[in-house]
Amino acid sequence: MSESGKTGPVGVGVIGAGNISTQYLTNLTAFPDVEVRFIADLIPEAAQAQAEKFGIPAHGTVEELLADPEIEIVVNLTIPKVHAEVALQAVEAGKNVWTEKPIALDRESGKRLLAAAEAAGLRVACAPDTFLGAGIQTARRLLQEGAIGKPQTALTLMQQPGPESWHPNPAFLFQEGAGPLFDVGPYYVTALIQLFGPVKRVAAVASTAKPVRTIGSGPLAGQNFDVTVPSHVTAVFEFESGQTSQSIFSFDSRIPRTLFEVTGVDGALELNDPNMFVGDLVLHAGADEPKTITVEGERAARGTGVVELARAIRAGVPERASGEQAYHALDIMVSTIEAAERGEWIDVVSTFTPTPVLPEGWDPAEATLTR
Repeated sequence: MSESGKTGPVGVGVIGAGNISTQYLTNLTAFPDVEVRFIADLIPEAAQAQAEKFGIPAHGTVEELLADPEIEIVVNLTIPKVHAEVALQAVEAGKNVWTEKPIALDRESGKRLLAAAEAAGLRVACAPDTFLGAGIQTARRLLQEGAIGKPQTALTLMQQPGPESWHPNPAFLFQEGAGPLFDVGPYYVTALIQLFGPVKRVAAVASTAKPVRTIGSGPLAGQNFDVTVPSHVTAVFEFESGQTSQSIFSFDSRIPRTLFEVTGVDGALELNDPNMFVGDLVLHAGADEPKTITVEGERAARGTGVVELARAIRAGVPERASGEQAYHALDIMVSTIEAAERGEWIDVVSTFTPTPVLPEGWDPAEATLTR
């Protein structure tokens, strides 16, 4: 029995019926350990459309969702600038929270949210959950087994032209709380701290190629919008363990490219795109030819972390995609922007404790919570 005294599948309510909600609902409505009971949105028609599409029994306002006593986890899919505000509202209503990344836009809001959850005996967990996939989990096992000797450095690269060519309403992705660092960076930052542990300090440079961009597709195609955050960021992280990483996060390149590699004293490991749950790993060790490791395991998309949170609540154990981890990732990203603005190293004050690797064979599609 869980700490709440409840058993069986965990009731879930979703706030936000936008673009990302389809990915979440496709999975959450198929995972037997959670039960999606309600979807809310500021646009009632959007909530109704998603409820009808995915067979969700109720839709309406946020207030109506929060009033449902059977909802234990609120899945917060709102835009970044209100993540902390909506999550805090859910906590104040007595709900655990799974929130899309980032957990907040500033340190103060993130601290306030986590403090409120702790005082209430509730949990705040946060995307990304891609690190729970077989790719990063297998990489962690290989590093722990000494496959490349002691890890020393990491190199990551994420460059693309930017999402305005395909996203139907991309302006928010180039404004406060987004840009390549806050929008895509959390996947890389989270994977890095899963592998190396907490970051100690950060150095960075940043730039913006075009102050105005144009929507390339959908009903708003041709409309211009302002770019108010850096669209290219280069960062160096020094970890508490003494290891270092170099990263580029860019929406300014016409050459789409992703790369994630870790070098150790005895070899190197190429990892899958951390924005994906799976992908081949390539091990370079000794004098042998590079070895491709086809990972097996978790292949689901967004929503996997909600299931892991639900099971952790029922078992009374810490969740893996914790608010503590998400806050440290936020602190790293805020420190990165500060380092770029000041032209100096910035100390990262927060820390976190990485959770254990998932057991092999862990499956979000399995029914583990029976009444």
